[in-house]
Amino acid sequence: MTFVILACALPQYKYWWPFFVVLFYILCPIPTMIARRHTDSAGGTNSPCMETAIFITMGILVSSFALPIVLARADVILWGACYLTLAGNVIVYLTILGFFTIFDMDDSDYAMW
Repeated sequence: MTFVILACALPQYKYWWPFFVVLFYILCPIPTMIARRHTDSAGGTNSPCMETAIFITMGILVSSFALPIVLARADVILWGACYLTLAGNVIVYLTILGFFTIFDMDDSDYAMW
């Protein structure tokens, strides 16, 4: 989040358009969490519900990387703000991936959450 805030708040990057990627950060894990609630445990990850959720999640993820690039190509934001936003995207999505990886392990004490 620090990179995204810097992309918006530094004096040379005076526009707050890159902050709209935060909406994608909020929306990204929602399809997967809903699909995990509605799939049976015997089906595993190959159910149509889970596949659709992964497809929607990947669409949201690609959109969050595409938004700053499109804004920079349209000269709405500067390229430096685009790079900071992309770096923030990588860090946030690796954190979300780590969260789902750690809390999905069955042999860990954290699985009860």
